[in-house]
Amino acid sequence: MRGFNRAIIAGNLTRDPEVRYTVNKKAYASFGIAVNSRRKNANGEWQENTDYINVVAWGSNAETCGKYLKKGSPVLVEGRIHTGSYDAKDGSGKRYTTDIWIDNMIMLGASGQNASGGGYQSSGYQGSSSGGYTPDDEDFGKSIGESGFGGGVFSQGFADDNNGMPDGNSDGGIPF
Repeated sequence: MRGFNRAIIAGNLTRDPEVRYTVNKKAYASFGIAVNSRRKNANGEWQENTDYINVVAWGSNAETCGKYLKKGSPVLVEGRIHTGSYDAKDGSGKRYTTDIWIDNMIMLGASGQNASGGGYQSSGYQGSSSGGYTPDDEDFGKSIGESGFGGGVFSQGFADDNNGMPDGNSDGGIPF
């Protein structure tokens, strides 16, 4: 049986995207996204929680991230969970990574500006990070590569009402 590996998160960048290029001159960008949530504890009081998730974008999506995103930028990303490993530079052994490799991205926030005042449409960019390219072990250091970036589930962007999020009364491009 073939598995299903999809992740959809919305949050704010924890650092500026770091754009690099592989030996084959393919762009990749890495950054973190903080995802805030809250739940009631046993006493019925609201408790805030933040998850910090590492994200990697490839190809033209990586270059777009480097150009338009900054620390604090609100984004929604859809992709697949990717695990990898590499040998530590200091020789102390193997390190393991878990990232979301982006297939689609939607920049959220007020239309026409991002967190640092630059210009973009909140639902104006969507794209496949693969661009027909699948990274492999040689391209990404000693990480474990897996072929086959799937197509994204988003076919259209969100409306700009409700701060870029769907209102719940329409499908708003959400696949469920």
